[in-house]
Amino acid sequence: MNETLATRLISFMETGTVPEGLFRPDVFCDLTLPAWRLQSEGIEDLVALRKGGHPSPGRIPRHRVDTTPTGFVLEVEERWEQDGQSWYCRELLRADVEEGAIARVSVYCTGDWDADQQRRHAEEVTLLRA
Repeated sequence: MNETLATRLISFMETGTVPEGLFRPDVFCDLTLPAWRLQSEGIEDLVALRKGGHPSPGRIPRHRVDTTPTGFVLEVEERWEQDGQSWYCRELLRADVEEGAIARVSVYCTGDWDADQQRRHAEEVTLLRA
């Protein structure tokens, strides 16, 4: 169940379209960014919150899902094109599941890295693992 919901959540993140039954109608989202915190309640507001930060479709080339007693944790690496630039971020999402749908989700985001930030990072840091 949680793996299926996580796969559907990734689909939503990549396309901006909510798969039927993914969220409870009153879903609550708590989004933490490096220097900001935003919240939404309800599917429509959650979609608006997502598209406000990531208006373009993207892709999640890597992810990991871990089951918790109340749902799952999803770690993702995300890439997308917007305004002629390539963007990158990493996110950790903790989802609480009730009656087969996501009721609450907390999102912790590294912040969006533009091409210049990605280049500087590659020049200055050697990652031990991808």
